[in-house]
Amino acid sequence: MVALIPFPLLLGLVLLSHGARALWPIPRSLTTGSSAVKLSKTFAIHVDIAHPPQDLLDAVARSTSRLQTDKFQRLVLGGVSQDITAVHTAHEIKSLILALTASAPVRNLSEEATMAINSRSESYTLSLPTHQAQAILTANSTLGLFRGLATFEQLWYDLDGTKYLLNGPLEIADEPAFPYRGFSFDTSRNFYPVSDILRTIDAMSMVKLSILYWHIIDSQSFPLEVSELPYLSVKGAYSTNEVYSEQDVQQIVAYANARGIDVIMELDSPGHTTAISYGYPQHIACANKSPWATYASEPPAGQLRIASNATIQFAKTLFGSVSSKLHGTMTSSGGDEVNLPCWAEDKETQADLARTNITIEQALDSFIGEVQGVLKKNGKVPFIKSDMVLTHNVTVTNDTVVVVWQKSADAPAVASRNLRLIHQPSDYFYLDCGAGEWLGADILGNSWCDPFKTWQRAYSFDPLANLTEPQQHLVLGGQMPIWSEQTDPENLDPIVWPRLASGAEVFWTGATLPDGSPRLGPNTTSGTQVLARLHELRFRLVDRGVRAIALQPKWCVLRPGDCDL
Repeated sequence: MVALIPFPLLLGLVLLSHGARALWPIPRSLTTGSSAVKLSKTFAIHVDIAHPPQDLLDAVARSTSRLQTDKFQRLVLGGVSQDITAVHTAHEIKSLILALTASAPVRNLSEEATMAINSRSESYTLSLPTHQAQAILTANSTLGLFRGLATFEQLWYDLDGTKYLLNGPLEIADEPAFPYRGFSFDTSRNFYPVSDILRTIDAMSMVKLSILYWHIIDSQSFPLEVSELPYLSVKGAYSTNEVYSEQDVQQIVAYANARGIDVIMELDSPGHTTAISYGYPQHIACANKSPWATYASEPPAGQLRIASNATIQFAKTLFGSVSSKLHGTMTSSGGDEVNLPCWAEDKETQADLARTNITIEQALDSFIGEVQGVLKKNGKVPFIKSDMVLTHNVTVTNDTVVVVWQKSADAPAVASRNLRLIHQPSDYFYLDCGAGEWLGADILGNSWCDPFKTWQRAYSFDPLANLTEPQQHLVLGGQMPIWSEQTDPENLDPIVWPRLASGAEVFWTGATLPDGSPRLGPNTTSGTQVLARLHELRFRLVDRGVRAIALQPKWCVLRPGDCDL
């Protein structure tokens, strides 16, 4: 059995271009050689664990199948025929042995994927020798074994059905720099079938993302079935075919958990809630009021009447019903972009404020407290958007996680309040930016968060920038979002992939590459360095049915560095 080893700050290794490019995110420690290795025709994965959990066995079966069906070939000028001789004489690996360390508990993968965010263990070691027929993957958790399987799958090229690599022997010791590595997915402005979400989860798992932050409702539609409040989806969804039933939600959550991904559902409130008005109009102020730009950040206008006791009880029912049915330990109440003129001109809200002799900001503070109370009662850590804390100064529980979204420079202000945070800055991570204005009658308009956020821009993000050393532990990680005003099932994959993988490496690998150099060092995004690996990942995604967009002409892909500026 291979013991897990600590990760020093600087890690020496030899990186050959035809080996290092295959791995994304790059492991924390990686040593390679220069010998060819191939998988035997009878290769099998064996789980050396007494009473292994079924979801781990299922993961092994999926890995075994993909190792047989993946057809990705090495990206090399002149083609892979030049590898035939090396493959013919390559050392054969007949099996991969999965084992837990001696003291490790045996738990379901799904259970470990949904544990408290700071208590998860994802570390693993992988040894692939050239002197024996067994490779060994060891971890102190089933989740760690699962992450190691993802790495093992990425090692291999295909040559007429034979899986091989050219840089054995290989030793990896790996763990994430941050536990929270997410994708924020807006499925409300435009609806996505369950199959699209499941395909996205598979791709997320491939790059070791750990969180699906599901923005499931917004002003435009309410596609979530809530059994206690049936008219939310009956009246608020675009159609009966564009609703996520409670069974759909359970399927998606279970599918994600079994692939090492926790699901955080965001019920954005009190703003962005116009769709509630179609089923429960008494709870929404300025519903569809014109001109919309006076009363909302985007059409249609409408937000919860936060000063109304009836609306507060309605919100508590909504959050209680949804959060009680979710397996994970985290739920978000959103909170971005509330509009004060909407409440100022709403007669019912003003009457409620006068009756209780409070201001709208006091009402907002009380509303957030009530919602967070429900989440805490159901065992959830509350998430909230940064403008609630920085602009409206609402009171939040000490364990609240703040989503820093407006700009990256807001992180120190959140950290100064000793609140944990995740990064989702619009100036680095927004996948929808740069597509032009989606509003009509604006010929020269641009998206509010222009320019387009390239993979290089996202990769250049430093999660610890401008934070003091005592504040750095407050950063749990981050996520890249897609807001779906201009995205639907037809263009989901090209908009998201492979750019989302940039965030995956930012938060898995951290500040230091395995050779000890800084991740954000000179020429990091060169075609001879990070871009070469990202090209390989993109082609692997396409091989698995993900319609990831090309990053360069293939001429450049085959000539690393020749298309650098």
